Amino acid sequence: MMVESDRCLDKTPSKRLTIGRRLRYYYLRFVRLKGDPHSLARGFAIGAFVGATPTIPLHTILTLALALLGRGSKIAALLGSVLVSNPLTILLQYFLAWKIGNRIIATGLSWEIINNELATIFAGAGFMESLATLGRLGLTTITTLLLGGCLLALPIAAVAYVASYQFFVAIRKKYAEKHALK
Repeated sequence: MMVESDRCLDKTPSKRLTIGRRLRYYYLRFVRLKGDPHSLARGFAIGAFVGATPTIPLHTILTLALALLGRGSKIAALLGSVLVSNPLTILLQYFLAWKIGNRIIATGLSWEIINNELATIFAGAGFMESLATLGRLGLTTITTLLLGGCLLALPIAAVAYVASYQFFVAIRKKYAEKHALK
C-alpha cells in the first residue's frame, strides 16, 4: 500500500507531481511555518542572501549556520535559499556576481573561463568534486565572484525580509481573525 509521502518518491509519469502542485505544496509549507514573524522573516532573508551568493556546494551548510547564528527560522532559511537559488536562476546569479565583482576589482576575468569550470558543478558533480572545481578557479576568481555575489545578495535579502515579514504578519492576522470568529 502506497502512502501519500511515497507518492512523491515514485518517478513514474502518472505519479509525478505537476509543477503547479509542487508550488502549492511549498506555498502551504511556507504559510504553515510556526514562529515569530521576525524570526521567520530573518530566516527567509538569510536563506535568500545565501541563495544569491555563488557558494553552490555550501548553500545548505551556510544557510543553516547563518540562520542559527542570526536566530532565524532554519526551515524558512532553507526555503528562502531554494526559492532564490534554483535551476532557473542560478546561471543568471553567477553571471551577475561575476559582472559586479569584475567591475569592482577590475580583474579582466573572462566569463567563458568561469562558465566552463561551473559546468562541472552544475552537471551534478559530487561535493568533493565541486570543491575541487572551486579550488581550480583561483583566489582572484573566487574573490571576484564572492564580492559580486554578496553585493548582489544584499538588496535581495532586504527585499526578502520586508516581503516575508509582511506576509507572515498578514497570515498571522488572518489566522487570528478566523479563530476569533469561532
